[in-house]
Amino acid sequence: MAFCLSSSPPHPKIFPHFRSNSPISFPFAQSRVVLTRTPILPRALREWQEYEEAVKRKDLARALRFLKTIETSKKNNDPVELIDDGNSSNKIRLGELGLYGGSQRDWEVLDACLNADDMRLVGSAYQFLKEKGFLPNFGKFRNIVLEGTRDVKPAVLKSSTGLEVSKFSPKKWGVSGSSSAVFVAFIGGVSFLLSQGIDVRTNLAAVLGLAFLDSIFLGGCCLAQISSYWPPQRRRILVHEAGHLLIAYLMGCPIRGVILDPIVAVQAGIQGQAGTQFWDEKMNSELAEGQLSGTAFDRYCMVLFAGIAAEALVYGEAEGGENDENLFKNICVLLQPPLSVVQMSNQARWSVLQSYNLLKWHRHAHRAAVKALESGASLSIVIRRIEEAMLSTGGN
Repeated sequence: MAFCLSSSPPHPKIFPHFRSNSPISFPFAQSRVVLTRTPILPRALREWQEYEEAVKRKDLARALRFLKTIETSKKNNDPVELIDDGNSSNKIRLGELGLYGGSQRDWEVLDACLNADDMRLVGSAYQFLKEKGFLPNFGKFRNIVLEGTRDVKPAVLKSSTGLEVSKFSPKKWGVSGSSSAVFVAFIGGVSFLLSQGIDVRTNLAAVLGLAFLDSIFLGGCCLAQISSYWPPQRRRILVHEAGHLLIAYLMGCPIRGVILDPIVAVQAGIQGQAGTQFWDEKMNSELAEGQLSGTAFDRYCMVLFAGIAAEALVYGEAEGGENDENLFKNICVLLQPPLSVVQMSNQARWSVLQSYNLLKWHRHAHRAAVKALESGASLSIVIRRIEEAMLSTGGN
């Protein structure tokens, strides 16, 4: 099934989504070991230092170019695997030092993706690591969009997940879950102060006014920043974003980065408390041509609703994801012919069910991603933890 766009949207490079150890080894190509007395160790050290500097500066093009040069040298059997520093008893393997073709440092190229403007370059970084055997599960479930029934009624969703459809609907702050308890406590506190003769109405009006201005001009990032320091809320955000990240990864969509700071998210053009930025090459090229195939749309929707599915899986109910739903609706109205309300609802249920099942099957990998994000790990470490978790259970 293919869709045509009724208008030409801006060329999308990234898709931001909102809320709203055991050791592992990978196969590497073995190069011919050659002994030379050429003093190449200082040069090798300098080159890898330049690579680390490129990663630190988020210069993805430079970092990836260096890794590809090293890989080419290995394939050409260049004499740089084993060196003699002048003392026959001191032969040094660059691989042992992690300086030449070092597996640890190859991963770090993913950390340079965050500031990349060219998402094709981000895609090249993931493809490079996949070809080297680092990312065996990247895109492993890409074809899941072709399987199973397309008609997912509320009864089907409930029988498959054990949850009512309403549990997958984002909630307004203060009307459900932990936020409702905070809201009730706030109202109770204000009432108590007033009953004690302490007039806080002026201060309350000022706070509400600032909150209103924050929501209008800053997308609510100030309030989001404050609420993100509350541990339960912070944990829920991590669960939500880890859902986006894992499904995007398993569907073969390169991830540019995960932003967990509300202020940084606003600076990156994300409306919400956090965001996961990913890219789908097929969808990008099809949108540029003014059409969108069913498989690309399905894959996009799965990643889009993965945060809601993750919250429902872990907490039994989703609170965040309002912006995810808005993005879904914005895409639907651009399709030609546009989806009807009934079709949109069915597509949303199908997408959240697929993401829910995939997260359930790989719950261990989702937990690993949440734990890594919680510790403040970089993107390369998060992806590595996902691969380790999936390898530990045979990729199931």
